[in-house]
Amino acid sequence: MNIIDIINKKRLKQSLTDEEIKYVIENYLSSTIKDYQMSSLLMAILLNGMTDNEIFSMTKYMASSGEILDLSPLGDNVVDKHSTGGVGDKTTLIVAPIVASCGVKVAKMSGRGLGHTGGTIDKLESIPSFNVNLTKDEFINQINDINVAITCQTENIALADKKIYALRDVTGTVESIPLIASSIMSKKIALGAKKLVLDVKVGKGALIKNLDDARQLAKIMIEIGKKNDIEVICILTNMNVPLGNNIGNSLEVAEAIDILKNHKKGHLTNLCIELSSHMVALGLKIDYDEAKKLVLENLENGSSYNKFLELIKYQHGDISKLPTSTHKYKIKTNSEGYINDIDAYKLGILSMHLGAGRVNKEDQIDYSAGIVLNKNINDYLEVGDTIMTIYTNKKIEDLNIDNTIFKISSQKTKKEKLILEILK
Repeated sequence: MNIIDIINKKRLKQSLTDEEIKYVIENYLSSTIKDYQMSSLLMAILLNGMTDNEIFSMTKYMASSGEILDLSPLGDNVVDKHSTGGVGDKTTLIVAPIVASCGVKVAKMSGRGLGHTGGTIDKLESIPSFNVNLTKDEFINQINDINVAITCQTENIALADKKIYALRDVTGTVESIPLIASSIMSKKIALGAKKLVLDVKVGKGALIKNLDDARQLAKIMIEIGKKNDIEVICILTNMNVPLGNNIGNSLEVAEAIDILKNHKKGHLTNLCIELSSHMVALGLKIDYDEAKKLVLENLENGSSYNKFLELIKYQHGDISKLPTSTHKYKIKTNSEGYINDIDAYKLGILSMHLGAGRVNKEDQIDYSAGIVLNKNINDYLEVGDTIMTIYTNKKIEDLNIDNTIFKISSQKTKKEKLILEILK
């Protein structure tokens, strides 16, 4: 058995055996298989897909490539949440403290940015001194103490996924259903939570562009969950436009604080309420309506924001010193009318090139860089209005902003549904 034969087999659209997938995972982890060889196989998987059995095998061997946490000492009300990635998606920063304030334990292992989509760990690292590298004991003890902890993928958890995840980000192999499913679920199996709410993003700003692919991804992750005794709910959500107004790490932290502190209205808040309600329903074994009532109460009475502050304090962060950029560019419109559409993907790419994401594997993130949308869907523009503000530490002579990011019309548009489907 050798990697060249396996690459060629997948290139020819043939299915890999359980033994071949085990060989790939183990030998890539030991560096016998090189990055350039793994990149070739990942591209073949992206182009030709995988069967369900191949995905089950890949998930199994990635999950078992490191330590499997036992969260059973925390009780049966531990719930995890994961998003497949989107532009401006800071839901974990909002949802985790809401759910924890309702008496549900939130065990959250998050990742860094992939492609044009931001990562929760990158956002948290924009908070000075915030510790994203909790030990297993610190992770468990903190959940016991305050009901919530957010850590990055530790050195001992799903080791193969950690290595493959970083490679996918810089080889154009992010948008693959088998690779997304196996990556997400291998981490969830290794983390040990038995209840999971998945936010599957669909649209221009997401890794998954259409509803059929989103359903396919959701169904395979639900099946992986069943095989591993994990109760999974998949919520398919609209990602054609950015979530909220802020894109970029410290900017998104600031917006999350604003929502938790002031219950700022809008589609981001609505999505967080939806995700939180399903998590609380799972964790407390109550119906959705009862859970939603509890979520709304804790947003209004300040309990959720106080839990956020507790989370930041426990992980040694200082939100009073969020990084700020040296340069600020106001982008003004030369058109008038109503905003009918905002291209989330193009904004994600722009934010990445400003420094908020990684183009190359070794890139250092500028935590202060990003974009604030000053106007949103169905807002009216007059010539000269500021449509968005760009923050960066790069001195930019010519911004060359793509004039197709915003679609402007003389009429308002019908707002798209936020929640597309819920699968269990």
